[in-house]
Amino acid sequence: MKVAGKNLLIVISDEHRKDAMGCVGHPLVKTPHLDALAARGTIFQNAYTPSPMCVPTRASIACGDHVHKIGNWDSATPFCGERRSWMRHLRDQGVGTTSIGKLHFRSGEDDNGFVEEILPMHVVGGVGWAIGLLRKDPPDYNSAAELADHVGAGESTYTDYDLAITNATEHWLKAPQRKDKPWAAFVSLVSPHYPLTAPQKYYDMYDTDEVDLPTAYDSAKYLRHPELQNIANFFNYDQYFDEQKMREAKVAYYGLTTFMDDCVGRILAALDESGQTEDTVILYVSDHGDMMGDQGFWTKQVMYDASAGIPMIAAGPGFPVGRRVKTGTTLLDIAATAVDVTGVEHDQVSLSLPGLSLRSIANEENDPERTIFSEYHDGGSTTGTFMVRWDHWKFVYYVDHAPQLFDMVADPNEFSNLAVDHTNDPKVQAACKEGERRLREICDPEAIDAQCFEDQKRRIEELGGRDACINAYVFNHTPTPIEQEKLQASSEMVDK
Repeated sequence: MKVAGKNLLIVISDEHRKDAMGCVGHPLVKTPHLDALAARGTIFQNAYTPSPMCVPTRASIACGDHVHKIGNWDSATPFCGERRSWMRHLRDQGVGTTSIGKLHFRSGEDDNGFVEEILPMHVVGGVGWAIGLLRKDPPDYNSAAELADHVGAGESTYTDYDLAITNATEHWLKAPQRKDKPWAAFVSLVSPHYPLTAPQKYYDMYDTDEVDLPTAYDSAKYLRHPELQNIANFFNYDQYFDEQKMREAKVAYYGLTTFMDDCVGRILAALDESGQTEDTVILYVSDHGDMMGDQGFWTKQVMYDASAGIPMIAAGPGFPVGRRVKTGTTLLDIAATAVDVTGVEHDQVSLSLPGLSLRSIANEENDPERTIFSEYHDGGSTTGTFMVRWDHWKFVYYVDHAPQLFDMVADPNEFSNLAVDHTNDPKVQAACKEGERRLREICDPEAIDAQCFEDQKRRIEELGGRDACINAYVFNHTPTPIEQEKLQASSEMVDK
């Protein structure tokens, strides 16, 4: 069926923090291709992930709905195609939907909604990272040391994988059949996700002596929120970093970011060479950020902006040139954007989803009152974490713990928890009350937390119990498809 509409090219990176781009003012990070995309399009300055963890976020992207609505709580409960995805919605109305690269779904055997999956990375063994299910009595996470061990210059399986994804995307975009009907491509790179090993060329672009230190660096004795301390105790990455190792890690991260930017540049050049740029909306995002040592945290899992915030840039038909949008946005907006851009008909599911078309948001006045929501129910956490963001406020609610409140204009680094530090201030009291009101408009956090633990208990039993979750598929980052094939082959040899 021929559909009147435009093409949609989504390029999603992994673990790219929102401030690590030249176009948003970072003084060191070199991202010329993303900067050029932003110059001819729109930057969404207050964009967030639905969950600061890969697997639940990617399930939410597919479904266009909150984690607690779809039940993909954690890294061992991946999207399995049972719920209708926006990709399936487009495909069923004649749009060519293709994925190239990382998906982090259960399996390519499921109907994930794509016409084809090229070089897909799914969770290991169709299960994923099971140790994160053990939240009530967490074991030691012995893989944390790996993060600091793999820091420096060199190639990695992840950079090799990104080059393969980029090559495949170039060929796919230039194929003559791309012009036969509208298409939506989901191109998913893994950089700058750890291992923090950057190709020599990119590592050498940065100087360890000049790299910026993390915020609140060397302040390990400051008082953390109790639930954040639980997460820091489980993901104890920071204890393996001295200052020199931290500097090398940041240089590698920035190098990987520039490497990823070059991959994006090649993809956009291929789109240009194919003659389809004028008919294609381009959306660049990441699934979440990376703390990179800020406040003693590495990787993600927390609601600070370096972790829960994401870069978001859109360009192409209908997007204003040079616009910087302050309205809060979310990866859940991708589903509505896909329907808008490709021109397919809405169905009852798409009409019920919380997201909005980014093209519509980009062409409207800034709306400080839009509520953006994120949640975390994965490894290291002992209770549900819920974040709401609006205007200049961020409110973080922890079941059975005190909340956090940050003024994101006065305190962009989120050092001062106003909910504790200024409890008698009427403005703070009003903001906390408003934050909880907005949260409870979206969900009942206590009920959701209880449901999550019940579902995870059932999942633990399905996987064979506590010991099975501890011992199965132990890794710090998901192996590439080639590595997973080797693991599977090794497992089959052992079985024989």
